Amino acid sequence: MVKYIQPVTPATADGLTAQVYAQIKRDFGALVEPFTLHAPAPLLLAGLWVATRETELAGEVRRDLKEAVAATVSRINQCPYCVDAHTMMLHATAAHDAAAAISRKRDDQIEDPTLQALVTWAAATRSPGDPTLLAPPFSEQEAPEIIGTAVAFHYINRMVSVFLSETPLPSDRGALKPVLKRMAGWYFSRAARRPKQVGASLTLLPAADLPADLAWAAASPTVADAFARWTAVVEEAGQEALPADVRALVRERVEAWNGESTGLSRGWVEEAIVDLDEVDRSAARLALLTALASYQVDEGVIEVFRTQQPGDDKLIGATAWASFTAARRVGTWLQVPATTLGLPLVSVNRIKPRNGLIKKEM
Repeated sequence: MVKYIQPVTPATADGLTAQVYAQIKRDFGALVEPFTLHAPAPLLLAGLWVATRETELAGEVRRDLKEAVAATVSRINQCPYCVDAHTMMLHATAAHDAAAAISRKRDDQIEDPTLQALVTWAAATRSPGDPTLLAPPFSEQEAPEIIGTAVAFHYINRMVSVFLSETPLPSDRGALKPVLKRMAGWYFSRAARRPKQVGASLTLLPAADLPADLAWAAASPTVADAFARWTAVVEEAGQEALPADVRALVRERVEAWNGESTGLSRGWVEEAIVDLDEVDRSAARLALLTALASYQVDEGVIEVFRTQQPGDDKLIGATAWASFTAARRVGTWLQVPATTLGLPLVSVNRIKPRNGLIKKEM
């Protein structure tokens, strides 16, 4: 269930929103809430879809590897909704043991060594300087899709924590959940197997320049193009929803952040915003919490923000900008010199594609 905003249904969607909805339904398999919660801001909906499609869904790296990255990043960010959603997608790719192991936090039980290596890497993505990040198990050519998936989910986890419930499943009962995940995986498997044309989503947004901090995407023109377009619309939305001094404060705090948890207290937020005027404090509180402690955003924080910035589009714009600012920060410590990148994933374990899910062997 989406909280705080009025969802845009397929029946009421038009223009860009309708175009994006059609692509999501075709290529992902259903209009899922992590995308549709962005619909009050159609450009942000398109930006997230473009970046996610061209990293997680399309490309040359095996889909199950990228779903494992998505699920593991979600686990370290304590986003149970996304863990459930992307272990379901692992079932859709027939990576059943990986789905179960990631859910149980028993990564050592993953049978495929390539998958296990990627899960170990993804689990370290909030730990800058971790040896796993300094010697990643993928090549320079594979890096844009894999790092791009990780960065996208550091963003998505924050937005989901603010706006969605704890699971996409109809029941959260422990004994029933594995069965429901398998059933959902079967539902999505057809879309997961369907070949996807690389770059097919790019025309949804105008071209833009790739910022320097996203240079990890440069080895793939498609991924670089997708993230450049996404960045442009997020920055525009941030400028419209958040005052300049708020954005400067958030950037300063995020640039000093190294993946650590802020804890349960909100004292750090109130200390950070004390010098702002009353109007800006509500925006800064929401943006800082979304970026660094999204689990602490509640109805009170949202309502105070709305007194200054009414409208679902402004709420989505403020939280999207804050979430993406934090995700970009993570991306800066995932990029490493090409000389330290590991062997290509398929050279580590040249197994046959599961159920034809891989378009070709790299």
